[in-house]
Amino acid sequence: MPLNILDYDPYLEPFKDDLSLRLFEFARTKKRLLGVDGSLVDFANGYKYFGFQQESKHWTFREWAPNAKKAWLVGDFNNWENNYELKQAYGGTWEISVPGLLPVGSKVKIKLLLPTGEVVYRVPSYIMYALPNENHGLDGVITQPKYEWKNKSPKLSEAPLIYEAHIGISTEEYKINSYKEFTRDVLPRIKKDGYNTIQLMAIMEHPLYASFGYQVSNFFAISSRFGQPEDLMELIDKAHVLGLQVLLDVVHSHAVKNIEDGLNYFDGTENQYFHEGERGNHPAWKTKLFNYGKDEVLHFLLSNLKFWLDIYHFDGFRFDGVTSMLYHDHGLGTAFTDYSKYFSLNTDVEAVTYLMLANELTHLFNPSATTIAEDMSAMPGMALPISAGGIGFDYRLSMGIPDFWIKQLKEKTDNSLDLLSLWWELTTRRPGEKNIGYSESHDQALVGDKTLMMWLANEEIYWNMDINSQSLIIDRTIALHKLIRLITFSLAGEGYLNFMGNEFGHPEWLDFPREENHDDFQHARRQWSLADNENLRFKYLLAFDQAMLNLEHDFKFLESTDPVQQLWIKDSDKLLAYKKGQLVFVFNFHPSYEQKLQLQFSKKPELIFDSDDQKFGGFGPRSSFGWSKGTLNLILEPRTAMVFKIK
Repeated sequence: MPLNILDYDPYLEPFKDDLSLRLFEFARTKKRLLGVDGSLVDFANGYKYFGFQQESKHWTFREWAPNAKKAWLVGDFNNWENNYELKQAYGGTWEISVPGLLPVGSKVKIKLLLPTGEVVYRVPSYIMYALPNENHGLDGVITQPKYEWKNKSPKLSEAPLIYEAHIGISTEEYKINSYKEFTRDVLPRIKKDGYNTIQLMAIMEHPLYASFGYQVSNFFAISSRFGQPEDLMELIDKAHVLGLQVLLDVVHSHAVKNIEDGLNYFDGTENQYFHEGERGNHPAWKTKLFNYGKDEVLHFLLSNLKFWLDIYHFDGFRFDGVTSMLYHDHGLGTAFTDYSKYFSLNTDVEAVTYLMLANELTHLFNPSATTIAEDMSAMPGMALPISAGGIGFDYRLSMGIPDFWIKQLKEKTDNSLDLLSLWWELTTRRPGEKNIGYSESHDQALVGDKTLMMWLANEEIYWNMDINSQSLIIDRTIALHKLIRLITFSLAGEGYLNFMGNEFGHPEWLDFPREENHDDFQHARRQWSLADNENLRFKYLLAFDQAMLNLEHDFKFLESTDPVQQLWIKDSDKLLAYKKGQLVFVFNFHPSYEQKLQLQFSKKPELIFDSDDQKFGGFGPRSSFGWSKGTLNLILEPRTAMVFKIK
């Protein structure tokens, strides 16, 4: 297979052998798993074999537990007795076939006798639903979701505009929200705002609500906190009819260390799913790490991906914690300053191979699917096709940009904004690889951190967001919030992401109900009423966000094949102009002075967007422009931006 990645980046030439090894291990693993003529799509059918399978006149249950000596299926349907003993099949699989109908709704576990004589109870690994029990653990629940799908997934004709959402916190009430309520109340908001893709967090079952869904216990089960499987199916179906694709935030980088309700020590051994010893423990997250070199683990994880695509009709995945997977040290404390950091004994080749398999499977099953990598290391080829020597993702997240903005707002003054550094941060990315740009995600909203809005406004947000109030701090906040989002949106990637509520400057942080805050829901919700209140300035930021997204709807410039063209940059004046697609963007970041600028165009440009417009909470129109004999003469007020269409 040719290494076309070298055509994109010739500086990778010294690491040609490493890139060849990447392709070799991928091909070798596929051959080992599939044989000569096998199909990856057919291989990933674990969910059709393991767990509960309804046949015409009986049902079958299978579980993989190679270390067990005996196994029983127990639950409230048989009073937790040992009268449903499983038989050994091959490869450490246990199975039982029972005549009659599946006892849907029954709580269930698999009971295992270990070689030590110990008897343990486990939630079946392929269970589709689980509920909390009186011991603060989980019980599996036998379920057979029945839902009649009505709508096909929409085909996007523009760049992904992603709305990152968490079901549980999506209500203004002091409670955990449901799939049904999200479908009714939030989906219309997302559509109206102009987003075309939803990225759902915390869907895979997780015992600790405050983990934000990133410590998964049951990989085939949806979070029961939010409702039933049919409810999630309806949500995705309704999203599709609205023209919205739905991505799953999938967590295959690690798993919760819980034993009774997770995979840890499932059959009494440490290495059934995870690495042995310290290699199997994430030092920062206190979670378990999968052994991607084990065929059974690959089968489990790949089957999990196909399950979410097939059963729930997700349109792709955002892969969490990719950096942690790529390197044996999980990227902790590593500065990726040169290419040798990507290709060394620190690189986990087995994990890289799994990610390649995951991407190939996803795109084979659904050629229109989207995959996004959360990788802060900028591994070369992450978002290049496997055929080119890449890892196969469609996009990577531009993770350095939120850090840039936070550092600017936290440590520097407006006068010290370095436009050259900003330009480099927003435009520098690996050749040929697409990025999802964003100024903040859920990471910046969690307790202990602050959103852009809070860094800008601080306590003023509680007192001076009324439309009739007078506050220089809030004036600055509104202006910079708009500029930060517009320049990030237009420059930072071939797609864009926003976290739920941040589009209107949602105040405060996210903190889930827990013992330390007396189980309070104050910060585990979204205050939509702030954006809906005609007397508050939050409405201006929402209107701005909608108008900003409409630029992509109307002109489809984010994935334009024409490279961005810098027209003017002068750091001392805090003045920047550039062309992208049919649009010209002009920014004056200066906090105090208006700035003049002349740009040359053969035809008179058309002003289509002014951040200073009063409908966006500005004071305009104040900036002015004129065109004469091929010259566009501009005067921009402080902290404003204008967008022109080139005829």
